[in-house]
Amino acid sequence: MAPVALEIVGLLLSVSGLVCSILSCALPLWKVPAFQGANMVTAVQTWEGLWMDCIWQSSGQLVCNPFNSVLSLGGKLQAARALTTIAAALAALGILVSVMGASWTELIRGPACKVRLTSAAGFIFLLTGVLQLIPVSTTANSIISDFYGDSVSEHAKKELGSSLYLGIAAGVLFIADACFLWVSCYRRRGRDTQPGHHTPAQADTSLNQYV
Repeated sequence: MAPVALEIVGLLLSVSGLVCSILSCALPLWKVPAFQGANMVTAVQTWEGLWMDCIWQSSGQLVCNPFNSVLSLGGKLQAARALTTIAAALAALGILVSVMGASWTELIRGPACKVRLTSAAGFIFLLTGVLQLIPVSTTANSIISDFYGDSVSEHAKKELGSSLYLGIAAGVLFIADACFLWVSCYRRRGRDTQPGHHTPAQADTSLNQYV
């Protein structure tokens, strides 16, 4: 695959990952009510997220209460908030850096500099993917442990919500994007070092020798 195609695929992956990351962070669907055998307790259902929890009643009323006090929250929830927010910010930064270093843009001149920017964007996305997966995996592990353990009553048990799956998808997309960008850097470096290939600056220098 050509470097340009790799960069475009990487850009699509990064944008998709950013959308999934924002949705995972914003939606109150990290913990959802669990099925109790073949039935589910539907009188009152509580959905929990990073920023609020929502209570849905069988009458159809949905009430969402944001967490107003940060200090009253548990350490795991505060860490999950911080990591997902940092991941979304880094993803936006990585998109900007990858566009600046892309071979199909003219924002930065100089092939060597653009390759370094693309490589740096790959590192940013790798770090973003790891930061995105840490709170998702720890929360999922906690939910699964409580579900199969005896320390939590049957009616208080939770299942994995849609936000966790979105977070996993975001982390995987970011890591895949990093791989695509690094392969693009490798291809571009190999192309620039091929005999007979001249960058625009090298071509101007060689022409000036004959003027």
